[in-house]
Amino acid sequence: MTKAGARGAVVLLLALGGMLASAAVWRTHRPPPLPEPLFDPLAQALASGSGVANREAPIPSMCYTKTEGVSNPCWTCHTGGVGFNVMDDASLQAEYAFSDVGLTNHWSNLFTDRSAAMAELSDEEVLRYIREDNYTPLRHALPRRAGGFKGWVPDLDLPRGFDDEGFARDGSGWRAVRYKPFLGTFWPTNGSTDDVFIRLPVAFRTDARGQDSREVYRLNLAILEAAMTMDPGLSELARARRRVEPVDERVGGVDLDGDGQLSAGVEVVRGLPATYVGGAAGVKVRRAFYPRGVEFLHTVRYVDPDAPTLLSTRMKEVRYSRKAEEYSNEQVMAFYAAEQEKKRRNRLPSFPGTPELGLINEFGWRLQGFIEDARGRLRLQTLEEHAFCMGCHTNLGVTVDQTFGFPRKLPGREGWRHQDLRGIPDVPQAGHAKPEVLTYFERVKGGDEFRANDELLARFFAAGVVDEAAVRRAAPGGDRDLAWLLTPSRERALALDRAYMVLVREQGFAKGRDTLLAPPRNVLSQVENGSTDLESTGLVFEDGRLHLTWE
Repeated sequence: MTKAGARGAVVLLLALGGMLASAAVWRTHRPPPLPEPLFDPLAQALASGSGVANREAPIPSMCYTKTEGVSNPCWTCHTGGVGFNVMDDASLQAEYAFSDVGLTNHWSNLFTDRSAAMAELSDEEVLRYIREDNYTPLRHALPRRAGGFKGWVPDLDLPRGFDDEGFARDGSGWRAVRYKPFLGTFWPTNGSTDDVFIRLPVAFRTDARGQDSREVYRLNLAILEAAMTMDPGLSELARARRRVEPVDERVGGVDLDGDGQLSAGVEVVRGLPATYVGGAAGVKVRRAFYPRGVEFLHTVRYVDPDAPTLLSTRMKEVRYSRKAEEYSNEQVMAFYAAEQEKKRRNRLPSFPGTPELGLINEFGWRLQGFIEDARGRLRLQTLEEHAFCMGCHTNLGVTVDQTFGFPRKLPGREGWRHQDLRGIPDVPQAGHAKPEVLTYFERVKGGDEFRANDELLARFFAAGVVDEAAVRRAAPGGDRDLAWLLTPSRERALALDRAYMVLVREQGFAKGRDTLLAPPRNVLSQVENGSTDLESTGLVFEDGRLHLTWE
């Protein structure tokens, strides 16, 4: 190499060295990445506008069950009139009576095979996903949103948890309710877990001087528990009895157990007092009706096979309801009559409200919901997605003041903690002789509305017949409980989680949000109004109840 060539090579090496050094410095002092734009939980709902493709969104997918005259899941919701719920819609078990729009099953997700997409998700990915917190980011995002948010902002700090009495440690007034889950869809074996929290207005949480009082709050909650859980079939209120957590009658000046004196540690409510106590002393106690201002928070979650309660950290949905108006008994009766007339006239349902403010039904309840976006963040539901919630909480024969969970609360102290199926027995419905789940199995001929839960069929339906002795192991006096009866295997739990994750990524909730491993066989895509063939086979039942016989 010539001297000139050598000098050129040295210059090139020095230049390369300088470039590498500069690159190293850039890597070391790289400016931080630009932050993502602030997530707007309302964006998807607002962008969707006010259009509703499915005008019969309030009809749930289960109503399209193919009964074939042998399977009746309809009795759980449609039943004879009970107490102040005079909807008396048991006839819907015997006859398909859909509107013209409802004759088509718009829940087309039921018919889509997603097995290929599900297979791409590993168990590790599923577990990592369902154990992430998407609730706390929603709580932080709503108040910071540009333009604000007019709806309900989740104000329960779930990570802080609850004390030994089930009260939220954040001082928000929310209290956890432990209850027997409603039949079918809300069983963990069918894909979801859930929990419920209740909060009464400030007046119910204060004494007569306006001071915060947990004892007054506990007393008012005990009165409400009695009012909402006593069997409405009892014609004489004086005979009604409910076991409650120990409360001090003296703080409210009310004799709950009817022994003629005011005592501490009272655990029985006989009949009902005329009014609530403390700051709510002017509010009348109404059997089977909540007072105005009561709130419920309901979260729907994945099934975590390794969590003792099966509740995942990630939420599929956050549902909120508030009783904004309270109507007289006569007005409520008129509302039910109007609902029946609307059905006779084939009128489509409509509900005032917006996604941001929630939808309002005729009975004074405002409902609002959040659901996962494609990345798993909780977002406000669209108008159509909100409409999905309204059917079950407006005009069903089985509800108690349009609700499901609280009337199924465990009696007393054990019913005031975070949801946990362990230790809960399979007690009968009010007026029934057999345990509730056993009755469901016998009438449905399966473990879900579509008879698609192959695992339960294999466990409890040998040769197609219910193994009554096995199911009764979870009944009072048996050696098992509801958790044993309704917990899926680890393999099934992960498969169900995987199936819903695929739905989330598609964001097609307007076409259904059922958690299914494959398209079910026993579902109708199109309905012809007329007989379900259940009446001719003697399988119509008018005895469905939310109320349970605990003791």
